[in-house]
Amino acid sequence: MAEADCKSTELNGEEKEPGEDQHERGDASGSQEGQSQTHSVALKETGEASGDKLMPDVEADPDTNGERGEEAEEEEEEEDTDSMDGSGLYSLTEDGDRETDGDRRERAKAKDGSKRAARKRNRPGNGTNNSTSSDEDDEEDDEEERKDEEDEEDDDEAMEAWLGAELCELRGPVWRAVPSLRSRELGRDSQQFVRRVCGARGLVQRLELQGRLERHTGCVNTLHFNPSGTRLASGSDDLRVVIWDWAVRRAELEFDSGHKSNVFQAKFLPHSGDSTLAMCARDGQIRVAELSATQRCKNTKRVAQHKGAAHKLALEPDSPCSFLSAGEDAVVFGIDLRLDRPANKLVVVKEGDKKVGLYTIFVNPAKTQHFAVGGRDQYVRIYDQRMINENDNNGVLKKFCPSHLVSSEAKTNITCLVYSHDGTELLASYNDEDIYLFDSNHSDGADYRKRYKGHRNNATVKGVNFYGPSSEFVVSGSDCGHIYLWDKNSARIVQFMEGDRGGVVNCLEPHPHLPGMATSGLDHDVKLWAPTAQTPTGLKGLKEVMKKNKRERDEDSVRHGDQYDTQLLWFLMRHMRNRRPQRTRREGGEPDSDESWSSPDSSDEEEGGPDHVQCMSS
Repeated sequence: MAEADCKSTELNGEEKEPGEDQHERGDASGSQEGQSQTHSVALKETGEASGDKLMPDVEADPDTNGERGEEAEEEEEEEDTDSMDGSGLYSLTEDGDRETDGDRRERAKAKDGSKRAARKRNRPGNGTNNSTSSDEDDEEDDEEERKDEEDEEDDDEAMEAWLGAELCELRGPVWRAVPSLRSRELGRDSQQFVRRVCGARGLVQRLELQGRLERHTGCVNTLHFNPSGTRLASGSDDLRVVIWDWAVRRAELEFDSGHKSNVFQAKFLPHSGDSTLAMCARDGQIRVAELSATQRCKNTKRVAQHKGAAHKLALEPDSPCSFLSAGEDAVVFGIDLRLDRPANKLVVVKEGDKKVGLYTIFVNPAKTQHFAVGGRDQYVRIYDQRMINENDNNGVLKKFCPSHLVSSEAKTNITCLVYSHDGTELLASYNDEDIYLFDSNHSDGADYRKRYKGHRNNATVKGVNFYGPSSEFVVSGSDCGHIYLWDKNSARIVQFMEGDRGGVVNCLEPHPHLPGMATSGLDHDVKLWAPTAQTPTGLKGLKEVMKKNKRERDEDSVRHGDQYDTQLLWFLMRHMRNRRPQRTRREGGEPDSDESWSSPDSSDEEEGGPDHVQCMSS
């Protein structure tokens, strides 16, 4: 896996620039003094905005403090932990505050004043020019300042408009802490208590890092809790799989997966007593590990082989012996461990006559015969295992795509898709694009219902997931190293956390029964998150990170458009160069002449490595 050169953005408040009155003095010493004074004021303002205590040298009004104390006591009695500090909205400003046009202009003036002072210091002669040239320079500076101010205002307005489009109002709190606790003490709705807690927005806004699981020596590509939630499986570029007792942060079992390249997924099969683990990897192999009750791996064996990387597996919720796999060779295998030859080719995914390499697959939990796939084009395809006829619409039951991407010239891929808890909704993450929510019960060709913005999906095959027992939230990693959580119904960001220092968060695995989750990415560890923060998030640092992500995405879009003709020419030249050898191979009897979008490093079944590997646990 190639590491993305992406630095995490600091979560500090925005630094204020010197005031306009200090820059009109025109000398360097005055500018420096103004900067130091303004810096101290900025620190105080940042502390107030983030909810921290006041600095010792700041005087507070005792009457005001008394009123705030009484209000705080009243709020503690009936505190609504499923709220967002009363804001209910988010914008480009930090800590939920709304920034007015006047505030924006004042900030722009301060920043432009700083630029003017810097330009004066950088002039030849250090500002000792005659008065005529100085006046001309000042006029040029004023013109540049006006242009910079207008550009910044335009950028902020464009960003606000882009983010504000397709949003809904954040609904009121569904779960309240104090009434819910009282009801549980009285024996009312005690069975639903944990379920409602896990889906509470107030707890999502209090998620924070609890600890790290450190054992792997490469990027951690996959995480999966067992059905009871007591154990966590992780797989890595180091070709090893670790089974964790995550509650005590101890590795119970570590073994060699038997794969020859990066392990992309490792999952416990349901109702198997945690004794069977299915795995897939870049080498295209689908392997199964048999685990003993004595914390030992008996062996791993290969059950299927893709001609290209295999990124994802799809479990059937009630089956301990059958699952699906999808690969970059466009093939979907149905695997039944009860058979002598477990792998059965269900379908070769095509658009017209071209194969579509696959990155992701998921089984509908409510209709287990239905499964959805996504990969190297813009379409989400749904199949029914009982009625796949490749001569009829290539076997597709229905397919979805955002309407603006159907005829788009930009090459978009689906890096991950998942069904909701009840199978009625389908979530798809697009590279260099956004995350889209579809209604799986809609007819063929239906457009998306919701769109989730702000993150960046470019460097890796990024994951996406629902969070909450009733799929109340959407969670995704990002190339910027942060974790985003959106309220599903309103499409508004309700949580924003720094995930990986390495720059990219790929895997997000919510706990099946508790409020918390595990994440991983380019860092070599697994991170555990739980709602233990004292106060809800202020979304601090979100503004600058989102602006950076949007700017990089726009730049990539322009660059890809400019390179389109060059790439087309390269493809045609490569095709002409390989045309004669390909004709020779066909004359020699090669049966497969279908053009494939699969990876060039595909491997045949005979080259897939040993079928059985004896595990050496450690």
